[in-house]
Amino acid sequence: MDDKTFYATVAERAGLSKEEAQDLTRAVLEAIARQLPSGEIDKLIPTLPDWLENAVPRHGGSAHPIKASEFVRNLARRTGLKEDEVRRGVGAVLTSLREAMEPRHLDHALALLPKDYRELQAA
Repeated sequence: MDDKTFYATVAERAGLSKEEAQDLTRAVLEAIARQLPSGEIDKLIPTLPDWLENAVPRHGGSAHPIKASEFVRNLARRTGLKEDEVRRGVGAVLTSLREAMEPRHLDHALALLPKDYRELQAA
């Protein structure tokens, strides 16, 4: 899947514009990466589509997970979207990522986050 198709798919699934879908995708990846141990990020990045690799920031630290509700609030503030749009958007981003990459790598990384993230994955 190329980048245009990916963002169009996210936009359609979440009811967002393509620009909002692109911004939210990058914000989701950055926010998730901040919560993962650096070793996990190093494993995840090569499995992403090439055009998304730069969206994931590397850090040399340990994991700092936050609750899903705080994750959604932070993304809403960052993107200017409403929290319900963010929830739908996160679900669309994660579903589209599973289709664009080997899903087991993404699932392993997400399993390191608090259990309340499962609700976002199903959104």
